[in-house]
Amino acid sequence: MFHAALLTLLLVLLITGSPIEAANSSISVPITSRLKFSNDTYNPVAHDIARLQALRDRSKHGKRFTNVPLINDHLGCTIPVDIGDPPTSYNLVLDSGSANTWVRDTVYVPTDTSTPTERPVKVVYGGGYIEGFEFLDTVTVGPGLTVIGQSITVADEVEGFDSLHGVLGIGPVALTLETLIEAPTEPIPTVTNNLRRQHPDIIPAEIIGVFFQPYSGSWLHPDGQLTFGGTDSHLYNGNIAYTPITNIHPASNYWGIEQSIVYGNTEILRTTAGIVDCGFSFIGMATEAFDLYKAATGAAYDYVTKFLVISDDHYSALQELKFNTHGETYTLTRNAQIWPRTLNTKIPGGKKGSIYLIVRNLGERIGEGDFDFVNGYAFMQRFYTVFDATNRQVGFATTPFTDADIN
Repeated sequence: MFHAALLTLLLVLLITGSPIEAANSSISVPITSRLKFSNDTYNPVAHDIARLQALRDRSKHGKRFTNVPLINDHLGCTIPVDIGDPPTSYNLVLDSGSANTWVRDTVYVPTDTSTPTERPVKVVYGGGYIEGFEFLDTVTVGPGLTVIGQSITVADEVEGFDSLHGVLGIGPVALTLETLIEAPTEPIPTVTNNLRRQHPDIIPAEIIGVFFQPYSGSWLHPDGQLTFGGTDSHLYNGNIAYTPITNIHPASNYWGIEQSIVYGNTEILRTTAGIVDCGFSFIGMATEAFDLYKAATGAAYDYVTKFLVISDDHYSALQELKFNTHGETYTLTRNAQIWPRTLNTKIPGGKKGSIYLIVRNLGERIGEGDFDFVNGYAFMQRFYTVFDATNRQVGFATTPFTDADIN
């Protein structure tokens, strides 16, 4: 039931090697980029703040670890996933900041392969939560990529997710801890876990390669590719460089790394821990780093949009923003640091001729918050990203869009 869609994302089947690289054969699966500003009350900055605040509230109450996945249901991608036999196709949000897979009970169609376990599940997100019961079912994410007996949650209570069918979480399995209400220490095997276990010949490692390209004025073109089990060298330049998952909690439970950030020739954030997450819209920084960036760029804070805004002259003088991790540097050009200008009026209060920056304040000082940075969707549009659970590392490489003047 993988019928045509506006945008296409390729799931490339992989055979050998470590790190593993894609073979020439591939399977195409449609993906739809979502841009949804449905009312005047929604602001992507405020949405991200709410998600981070939920995690802070949990950690400050003294729990060792509570699952607070970071998901952006307004900016991001949906992927068609078939569930059941005969299958029903659902458009699920692809999220690297969570690991549970769930579907609304109002759209879920049980079949002979649907087995209720009667175990209650609750997942708390930064902008809401879902609650329901676990089912084991057949899940297909692409031709030849079918998992038998995959745990999914059929959610009968959904808060903060608009009309989404559900979520396909591709984050580390640790993010499922404390989501089984009666067995909080029991992890739930993810789709990527089970793909490797059930298809070791084509998915030899729990590696996911992610490619996005920047918005170019229309969603009506292929804009991404997802590779299960390895990477696709056609989508990036040179070699992928890897950095280990940090041991610093709580970033260590996500796709967390350690990096420093330099604006021009000035270090604005010393080496510290944060996360990489496609469900997060922007580049987030601890307060001191944000303040230094704001001052250096000549930006003003727009209280209406909650974006930093700069003049044309300041844009002309904008310097490179450099992310240093594990001996490698990844650079955002001045164009990569701004919100797509053709989308200005999609932001409540946004002005057509303004130039908005995609860097924002995480709201806590260095070392006092849960993460000192977040390399979000805006970063991943410019760098091929690899989430490697098998080797506990994250990889980056430049792409043809890294230096593109497209915003």
